Amino acid sequence: MSQFETALAAYQSFTDLFQSVVISTVSADNIPNASYAPFVIDETKNIYIYVSGLSTHTQNLYAVPKVSVLFIEEESQTKQIFARRRLTFDCTATLVERDTELWNQIVDSFEARFGEIIQLLRDLPDFRIFKLTPSKGRFVIGFGAAYDVDPNDLSTLTHVTSEGRNGERIS
Repeated sequence: MSQFETALAAYQSFTDLFQSVVISTVSADNIPNASYAPFVIDETKNIYIYVSGLSTHTQNLYAVPKVSVLFIEEESQTKQIFARRRLTFDCTATLVERDTELWNQIVDSFEARFGEIIQLLRDLPDFRIFKLTPSKGRFVIGFGAAYDVDPNDLSTLTHVTSEGRNGERIS
């Protein structure tokens, strides 16, 4: 298996290793906030988070619907702390309207993944579902092994080198 094929296989299954994602938002006053949220992801790599309307990150998403997400390898699992495997996406956030077909489908996905707690959250009126739609991303698997995620096809990677992208695409 080539380096590209190995990277693609790792990328395609990387988010399966996580139940939550690190999220970075910014307020209307340009104050950054880092947090996390449990998530589900669909086949086109849209990420859905189920969050309290009382949280800072939710208020930020209403004010500035842009979010950066980070999936990062556990420190205890990494071979080199300076080169932890990680995947970032720059996303646009949109509120999924409550009690719509999509909302019910996503809540059902959360319940299948996280169990009974979702029944409790489902009845709390302050909880919201946001759809985070990636516009670009980067997957890093080690030193000299960084890949841009193709914004036109989120299942495709392009190797990044010190000279820039080398034009090789894998899918």
